[in-house]
Amino acid sequence: MKQLIVNADDFGLHETINLGIVEGYIKGCITSTSIMAGAPAFNHAAALAAVHPQLGIGVHLTLVGGLPAAEPGQVISLIDKDGLLCSSYPVFLQKFCLAGVRLEDVRREFTAQVKKVMAAGIAITHLDSHQHMHVVPGIIDVVIDIAKQFAIPALRIPAEPSLFFGGFRPTAGRLIGRLGLSTLANLARPKVRRAGLAAPEHFYGMLAGGSMNEEILLNIIDNLPNGLSEIMVHPGLDNSVLHQAFGWDYHWQQELAAVASRQVMECLAQRQVKLVSFGSLAVRPV
Repeated sequence: MKQLIVNADDFGLHETINLGIVEGYIKGCITSTSIMAGAPAFNHAAALAAVHPQLGIGVHLTLVGGLPAAEPGQVISLIDKDGLLCSSYPVFLQKFCLAGVRLEDVRREFTAQVKKVMAAGIAITHLDSHQHMHVVPGIIDVVIDIAKQFAIPALRIPAEPSLFFGGFRPTAGRLIGRLGLSTLANLARPKVRRAGLAAPEHFYGMLAGGSMNEEILLNIIDNLPNGLSEIMVHPGLDNSVLHQAFGWDYHWQQELAAVASRQVMECLAQRQVKLVSFGSLAVRPV
């Protein structure tokens, strides 16, 4: 049996991203999203979540970019002189590896993010993270503790198969990044298992992150293994607006077109792939 979660990251980051995610849920194959508690369009996303209660919503735990959810004085090792979180994941990882990040500050920040999402009336289905920082050694232990503390049943394990390309032509840097991420995710997997938390068995979307299109999505679906898989996507409504807001070479409208594609929906039906969300997970091997 093949089951699939299609999770849209960055809910709350921008209103056009929020609206793209909801459109992909209504018209396409998105079943789940991850909300950013400290992001500027959080309230807009929470209002949309209230209108669409069947959309599964996890917390996109954030250590990189933007404002902290905790009081700045409580998370001093996570912020810069302007009171902002680290500007990028390389900056954060360098600081972390040089012992410049206190895990207790990470715990306080993540706890504040989870509490903010809960206070908005959202039933949290899972935890994942911006730039996948939750699988970094040490940080994964904090995340598991928080999941257990707040009875959040599932985590993302972003270990994409190393030999899978799906028709995407990656740069060498992206390949190296996937190898490193998958290695950390596979180290995290047994910890998640021992904690009794659930997670999809398979993951796709890192290599083509920000560049998912219909062809790649169809190739992933055609090659889905048995069991539960997650595909990560980043849809949005307006590339021109989002390119001005963020310095990323993402193709948000292309990703929205892919998840809303009639051909993709027909392929899912033909392959007898059941769409589910993290909220439907029982405890299972990870």
